[in-house]
Amino acid sequence: MPLTAPLRGVVPPVCTPLDARGEIDTASLARLVDHLIGGGVHGLFALGSTGEVAYLTDEQRATALETVVNATDGRVPVLAGVIDTTTARVTEHARTAAALGADALVATAPFYTRTHPREIARHFRRLRAEVDLPLFAYDIPVSVHSKLTAALIGELASDGTLAGLKDSSGDEGGLRRLLVALGGREGRTGGPAPEFSVLTGSELTVDAALLAGADGVVPGLGNVDPAGYVRLYEAARAGDWAAAATEQERLTALFAMVDAGPEADMGRSSSALGSFKAALRLLGVIECGDTAFPQLPLSAESVAHVSGRLRDAGLPPVR
Repeated sequence: MPLTAPLRGVVPPVCTPLDARGEIDTASLARLVDHLIGGGVHGLFALGSTGEVAYLTDEQRATALETVVNATDGRVPVLAGVIDTTTARVTEHARTAAALGADALVATAPFYTRTHPREIARHFRRLRAEVDLPLFAYDIPVSVHSKLTAALIGELASDGTLAGLKDSSGDEGGLRRLLVALGGREGRTGGPAPEFSVLTGSELTVDAALLAGADGVVPGLGNVDPAGYVRLYEAARAGDWAAAATEQERLTALFAMVDAGPEADMGRSSSALGSFKAALRLLGVIECGDTAFPQLPLSAESVAHVSGRLRDAGLPPVR
């Protein structure tokens, strides 16, 4: 579904199910797409951080994206992560994504080497010029080690380079300042970038971000409970902030599953990704809860913790 208007709503970063050999489980991935669209989401973000894009080979990336595009079958827009270290490498991924039928691209700033904001601007402009698809910037300084400034985002939004931003910076104050600069909660129809979408990646503060003027959310937990995030979004859109807060609080309790893996045994990322996949397996959506090597697997005790969180949230496991 081509992007003909600013993207709004719930756009989960799709998990990438793997089999016991570490290869893409395309059947499980197709079921996950149906699970998400059945929950009412407004778009899908394939090959993001929750999709373990950094662990996948180029061939696996292509397999995953092709599966998502085919399973979606035009029902919602598909955004493709084209995350890599340099402009040349990102452009190659972007060309592949366009050929496979993606509706938009998501890219970070270059990383590994240090970059100046002027170089980051050149990176996004070159990518947009080389591949004619709407381009979303992905601000995730914990991984990229550079922060996309409000001034840079505003400049690239105003000149049409960027169609939107996925903000995973953790800087709630910075996000609020950007939203104010772009037009705030009254909307951006008269602002400097009326066609620009701002999507928060902070799934625990979605109600606050929407109240401030964000257009939607890219929630990793949305893989597990897409309908919950859609209810939150719809309540906010209707101005029922009490209902939005109630749904946000339920989802916040469910999000505690990311702490399933003890910190002494594994990293927070491994625990979070493992918990999402364990939940999807327990719900009967995917076949295997494995994460990509060398991430450590959840223990049986940790999976039981995930199961308990699902039950508490009104999502009883079927396995």
